[in-house]
Amino acid sequence: MKLHELKPAPGAKKTRKRVGRGIGSGHGKTSGRGQKGQNARSGGGVRPGFEGGQNPLIRRLPKRGFTNRNRKEYAIINLDELSRFEEGSEVTPELLLEQKVVKNLKDGLKVLGDGDLNIKLTVKAHKFSKSAAEKIQEAGGTAEVI
Repeated sequence: MKLHELKPAPGAKKTRKRVGRGIGSGHGKTSGRGQKGQNARSGGGVRPGFEGGQNPLIRRLPKRGFTNRNRKEYAIINLDELSRFEEGSEVTPELLLEQKVVKNLKDGLKVLGDGDLNIKLTVKAHKFSKSAAEKIQEAGGTAEVI
């Protein structure tokens, strides 16, 4: 088989429907839109969510709460994930991103206290939970807020 012999699988390529190209095509005159009515007009049809005048679902359902536009979303990491680093090393958000421990830093890094830490580390992050900061200091390390 050569490059010029390649062909798509049978039925993979469908010819598009060319409407309004004469009576012989079978899609002439009204172009498959029927006679008159809202959908026969140019720009016709109803908006998304319209239910024929019935009170739409979006208006029937109760509204609750709101979304804070200024909310900060933090990338989180637990203490047990920090035990992979060598004793005395400095752990920064950039290092975690580089080593693919964290995929996306979002608005900052928060260290949570799940798991145990047995090695001395200098951890730099935007936020720490109380238990995480305590466990880092118990291990002889420091928790620095950026």
